[in-house]
Amino acid sequence: MNKLLQILLSLIIISLSPNLLGAAADEVKTDSDDFETTIVEDEIYDPIEGINRAVFGFNNVADRVILEPVAKGYKKLPTPIQSGLGNFIKNLKLPLVAVNQLLQGQGKNAVESTGRFFVNSTIGIFGLIDVADNIGLEQKEEDFGQTLATWGVGDGFYVVLPLFGPSNLRDTAGMVMTMMTDPVNAYATSQGEAWAIPVRTAVNAVDQRSKIIDEVNALRDNSVDYYAAVRSSYYQNRKAAIMNTDDDVLTPLPLISIEFE
Repeated sequence: MNKLLQILLSLIIISLSPNLLGAAADEVKTDSDDFETTIVEDEIYDPIEGINRAVFGFNNVADRVILEPVAKGYKKLPTPIQSGLGNFIKNLKLPLVAVNQLLQGQGKNAVESTGRFFVNSTIGIFGLIDVADNIGLEQKEEDFGQTLATWGVGDGFYVVLPLFGPSNLRDTAGMVMTMMTDPVNAYATSQGEAWAIPVRTAVNAVDQRSKIIDEVNALRDNSVDYYAAVRSSYYQNRKAAIMNTDDDVLTPLPLISIEFE
């Protein structure tokens, strides 16, 4: 735990360095025909690009060989099973979503997320049925990476994590914070059921991947530089998330990244 905390603090300190702030572009444009990146996108701070490309290549092979085939099989499951699993996974995220909303000063959203968690965990049968959505309690996404950004922590440099995919120093620090604080995973560990943590992460990855199969294939097949296109996609998505902007407007590319939760 102490080592994780040291890593987290180091990442935050590095991210606060003036030389690394403002790495992401303020404006991102994408050609829908060939997914070419612009000059602005190429200015994303990526000092370890050689290492990142090697890890990216490994992740791409793992995706083609394992994740995508499993996601395609998952898509063949009856719709109620898919939606039930998706709802269950999203429900488990809500405690930390509410915490991050509080840390960002979003009191009203935190109350709604807490209410959503209790409604779906009870009436919705442990979150399998999204009852809360029908009464106006919509699912919202907030994480520690977004919270750190709200507090003024810069992106730091771009990094591709093995299996987890695109990230940057700030969002990697956010992932470490999630690992240290997630109450659901902490409870599983305390009950001697730590095996549930990688299972939860894997199911979440398959569920996420199943929703963007066609988009990822189009990006992969039509990009002159698939690595740069994914990097651009990551920063577009994260900018939209941090600004709480409509995803359909600012994120035309799929987010090819796996959450720890």
